[in-house]
Amino acid sequence: MRPKSDSVFTLLLLGLSVLAARAQGPDLDFLNHNQPLLDAHNCYPYEGHWNDRIQRALASGYPVSIEQDLAWYVDPATGKGRVVVSHTSHTTGNEPTLEDYFFKQVRPVVEKAIAENKRSQWPVIVLHFDFKDNQAPLLQAVWQILGEHQDWLSTAVKTSDPATLSPIDRKPILVVTEESDEQQKVFYDDLAIGERLRLFGSAHEHAMPKGMPIEQLMHLAVSVTPEELLSEAPTNYRRWWNSSWYTVEEGGEPRAGDWTPADNMRLHALVDHAHKMGYWVRFYALDGFAPADDQGWGSAYNFGSREAVVLRWKAAIAAGVNFIATNQYEALAPYLKQEAKELRPAASAKSDK
Repeated sequence: MRPKSDSVFTLLLLGLSVLAARAQGPDLDFLNHNQPLLDAHNCYPYEGHWNDRIQRALASGYPVSIEQDLAWYVDPATGKGRVVVSHTSHTTGNEPTLEDYFFKQVRPVVEKAIAENKRSQWPVIVLHFDFKDNQAPLLQAVWQILGEHQDWLSTAVKTSDPATLSPIDRKPILVVTEESDEQQKVFYDDLAIGERLRLFGSAHEHAMPKGMPIEQLMHLAVSVTPEELLSEAPTNYRRWWNSSWYTVEEGGEPRAGDWTPADNMRLHALVDHAHKMGYWVRFYALDGFAPADDQGWGSAYNFGSREAVVLRWKAAIAAGVNFIATNQYEALAPYLKQEAKELRPAASAKSDK
């Protein structure tokens, strides 16, 4: 039996570690020194087309966030299911698996990062999940896949109090997912105290009134204060905020007019509030192209021209948006690289930890 004095000492250390975690609060600098990065939106094939998206994202520079939409396919012949990367929950079996499309392709990047051991530059990749449904077999299978790659993943210990944010252990990949409570149950609630979180959820979205006409909803989205939009404090599991551009400009990308000083003030207010609360913040998705240049991106997030989206990219960078989501990976990357040269000379001089 352990001596009583040892037990008391252990409890004391545990208490001190909890107090330290509380005092530390959210560590926004953990991710790219709290500076913007490219979020490669919908970074996967559609029905066999655009298979090179992940390689295009990786070629755009690091760190980079890569969005993978996930769905569940059950083989009718065997009854076995698998996690696939898909833009829809209506799967056919022709979709690539998460293992093949993502983990196998990033292996050289991860192994190189581990060999170089420049820990202050980790994570080099953010793996962003957008689940097309939340059925238990899909969520549990994803948890299992992440476990098979846990040595690559930035993880944190589950604390006894969700309000106590434990430090994230740096590794080459950080995995994030979105707001679903079903996901929280599998990825956090079902874990025992002391187990490691393999991924981190986003804050709950602000609930909009049901039955309100769309025009009124679009106006409300830009009228609600930042404090109303994001009111819950971060938790050990929920560490980032995922917002559409409809909260910045009325009607979002398709209805955006000129970029105005008022729009810029709104963007800064939203980002500043999120950071003050302790969240990383993402806005999706900022595209600008003529219809003839569409490469499977669609019109839902299109400002209509390169000139229009560049104004928003520059504004988002200046405001400190952590994840700038776009389908135009190569076009956004140079603006981020230029900003990195101007803002991060001190960060590059820090020693690796």
